Amino acid sequence: MGVSVAYVTYADPEGFDDEKEIALAAWAEAGITGHIVRWDDPEADWAAFDAVVVRTPWDYIDRRQEFLDWARRVESVTRLFNPVAVLERNTDKTYLRDLKALAIPTYWVAPGEAADFPVLDEYVVKPTVSSGARDTIRTRDRAEAQAHAVRLAAEGRTAMIQPYLDMVEAEGETSLLYFGGRFSHAIRRIPMLTDNPLVLDRDNDRGELRDPEPDQLALAERVLAELPGTLYARVDLVRLPDGSPVLIEVELTEPYLFLRYAPDAAANLARALAEAI
Repeated sequence: MGVSVAYVTYADPEGFDDEKEIALAAWAEAGITGHIVRWDDPEADWAAFDAVVVRTPWDYIDRRQEFLDWARRVESVTRLFNPVAVLERNTDKTYLRDLKALAIPTYWVAPGEAADFPVLDEYVVKPTVSSGARDTIRTRDRAEAQAHAVRLAAEGRTAMIQPYLDMVEAEGETSLLYFGGRFSHAIRRIPMLTDNPLVLDRDNDRGELRDPEPDQLALAERVLAELPGTLYARVDLVRLPDGSPVLIEVELTEPYLFLRYAPDAAANLARALAEAI
């Protein structure tokens, strides 16, 4: 009898998830029958699957508690990847407080707190529960940065403030992909907040394959050592002005995995899934 696994997505009328078929084809090669299922499908029988893999539930941002409640129900009847404890922690970027020594300097403004943070050359301000640069601003104006942080806090959200690093455009963000704790491939990602036409005018709108430097690999592995038990992980890094790499964030919930960018990427994910099951 074959292994049946749910590939969890969302209602995607625009077809943003272009990794479904790549992933399922690789799973089939590994003896796994994949089924594309919306996380909020009321008819889904999660207990019927040998495992459930959270992949692209990209509408959970406005329904985080509902999404986590769903994950707990699923984990009570079958294997869930990544586990609910990982999802709960990773869907709020305050987890970066626990990785402070490895991450980009970050300042926090919670509801009821004053927007008090150091003077920076340029600011990035965003809520801790967000994705795809939603409700994120980049500005050199400290008053604008403070006002946005106050606005987020007034809405009951925690704001995070980080310096904007020019290396995002020069060297680019480096995303290192790990499946089953093993390095698979790395991508130079296109920065989301840039206004540089030389960066934006590219045929490839997501990124390009790259070989990570030894110091980037070392940092990514230090980060993952703090976050064990994941089927998939994307560690996003950038360099500080002094050249040292730092963590921007680690994506453990619904990261784009750049499966079509590296020849063995989908097979690496399938192998890790087969081993985990």
